[in-house]
Amino acid sequence: MDAGLTRLALLVAATALLPGCYYGHLLKGQYELLSRREPVDALIAKPDTDPALRRRLERALEARAFASRELKLPDNGSYTAYADLGRPYAVWNVFAAPELSLQPHEWCYPFLGCLAYRGYYDPQRAQRDANDLRKQGMDVLVSGVAAYSTLGWFDDPLLNTMGGTDDDLAGTIFHELAHQVEFADGDTAFNESFASFVEQQGLKQYLKAAPELIAAARQRQQREDEFIALVLATRTRLEAVYADAAPDAAKRERKVAEFARLRADYEALKRNWGGDARFDGWMSGEPNNARLLPFGLYQAWVPAFEALFRQENGDWTRFYGKVKELAKLDEEERLGRLEQLKKGTHIF
Repeated sequence: MDAGLTRLALLVAATALLPGCYYGHLLKGQYELLSRREPVDALIAKPDTDPALRRRLERALEARAFASRELKLPDNGSYTAYADLGRPYAVWNVFAAPELSLQPHEWCYPFLGCLAYRGYYDPQRAQRDANDLRKQGMDVLVSGVAAYSTLGWFDDPLLNTMGGTDDDLAGTIFHELAHQVEFADGDTAFNESFASFVEQQGLKQYLKAAPELIAAARQRQQREDEFIALVLATRTRLEAVYADAAPDAAKRERKVAEFARLRADYEALKRNWGGDARFDGWMSGEPNNARLLPFGLYQAWVPAFEALFRQENGDWTRFYGKVKELAKLDEEERLGRLEQLKKGTHIF
């Protein structure tokens, strides 16, 4: 057993006597995940490895090498091992927001600050806590998550939950490794937008080296961009509704109307796509404010990071240096700098 896993095992044992302890549940889940790791090289070499999995792992190693070589992302043991969790998601995240607000409910953690979601290895536990929030009048979303980063504390493995196409897998690796570069305590939108930018820009460069993937990937990205724009437009209109001085009853009616409009706009978009139903699962969920939260968090500052990357002439090392400088600022000043970047203003 490696030293990191040994330390984690001791922490699991130390929390075992704390009934209902959220952190004990996290430690146990992380330990179980890490204990399932198998070296990718060994799995590829095994004659009885499923051919589809072998090809998938070979692609993952290519993307992993590209991440460090071309994107200057951390060169460590992350994503050089594989773990089959025997379930569809790595974790389940709970998001919550007030009935008439898009301000996310936050949970605070040691070392990480306050974040706009809470993760669970146990989906029943996630649903139970989500129901408690609903009883408080909150809009709630429980969302399965394919992967997450331990921010370099452990060597994160590839997971069976990382589905999708080969470029989806590469993007996930880029996104999660970006969290190891920088993570600003308590600023979910900054952290997720930064990782989303690295994922998107990294994929543009990666696909140039994998021309057989380009055409399909471009179509998927275009449709994803169109869908995100649709949801963000709904967010913007709802923010105006909630900021209005109208009575709450009127706001509730307008909220229902906006989600109905989103449904109609999505159906029109699907017709333009020839019936592509890739976002039907998301649209079938309960229409509420919490469902809109990840879009604002993961996309809010992507244009700002795009501008900063251009200012640094596409030099990844210099770009990461500037991101680290931003992360060190207090939240108000960081927000101001990001707003300037979105407007095209040089800030360094």
